[in-house]
Amino acid sequence: MIRVGIVGGTGYTGVELLRLLAKHPECDLVTITSRSEAGRPVADMFPSLREHVDLVFVEPDPATLKGCDLVFFATPNGIAMRQVPELLDAGVKVIDLAADFRITDQSVWEHWYGMDHACPERLPEAVYGLPEINREAVKQARLVANPGCYPTAVALGFLPLVEQGLIDLDYLVADTKSGVSGAGRKASVPALMGETGESFKAYAIPGHRHQPEIRQTLARAAERDVGLTFVPHLVPMIRGIEATLYARLKSTDRDLQALFENRYRDEPFVDVMPAGSHPETRSVRGINHCRVAVHRPLDGDVVVVTSVIDNLVKGAAGQAVQNMNLMFGLAENTALDQVALSP
Repeated sequence: MIRVGIVGGTGYTGVELLRLLAKHPECDLVTITSRSEAGRPVADMFPSLREHVDLVFVEPDPATLKGCDLVFFATPNGIAMRQVPELLDAGVKVIDLAADFRITDQSVWEHWYGMDHACPERLPEAVYGLPEINREAVKQARLVANPGCYPTAVALGFLPLVEQGLIDLDYLVADTKSGVSGAGRKASVPALMGETGESFKAYAIPGHRHQPEIRQTLARAAERDVGLTFVPHLVPMIRGIEATLYARLKSTDRDLQALFENRYRDEPFVDVMPAGSHPETRSVRGINHCRVAVHRPLDGDVVVVTSVIDNLVKGAAGQAVQNMNLMFGLAENTALDQVALSP
């Protein structure tokens, strides 16, 4: 059994991680920390976990965490980087679901996250945990940077085109939409139902911190820098991300449907939809899948890819469990073979 600890389990990502790990046959949940809720039963805060998780939130205890095989950080940005070095030195593997280790360039990270990085010497060691491009590296990793939700949906949509050099890399457009759970579980006026209900808006158009993460991933695939216009939107739903991606083809003689099907044929969590499909966010609610479809409107030279994920699963906790399975030599789909909720 894998002895697992979770640091920061009171947010939406934390409860989703608990939901998945509670049914993981190789996982022994040892501890879950929360300074604000220490002493409170987990199932008291999250009744959905009654009869599945009998832990109590506790104050972070370095000795207990060092006794784990793996520690997940489901914390705000800037927390994991202060504790990870001590855990790694103790032989504990770490998966950070926040952004502390996603961007390899320290100055870029500090610009977008507005703080000094506490352990920049660990950045080169961190493996970016998108299994569809880094599977073998994840298997050998001690420290995994779990990707962001928008970057997962956008990267998986663009990758086949970028890898094959089929599009103009200087002008990529990602028009993305997210449910309100992407903002986290905190008191925030913009996330109130009275503010988001029956409304739809773009935000962070001047710049969003997920943009450098997406560009880094695509640049590695392309082996050169890419130009990206990234515009996120908030829509009145709880879960889900939809990304509509645009690029200009260098040539129109490739079978794009076959390209996507071949690229993702052996990927357990990427579903290339039949030609002409329009993936819906509800089709991935509660599961660790990304569904994609590729179109060439009017048979022109513009390609449009649509990509949907559940931001809390493939965009966060599910992908983290997928990475854990790889790190410990388990079947990649262990505890991740759920059927999507419908309606």
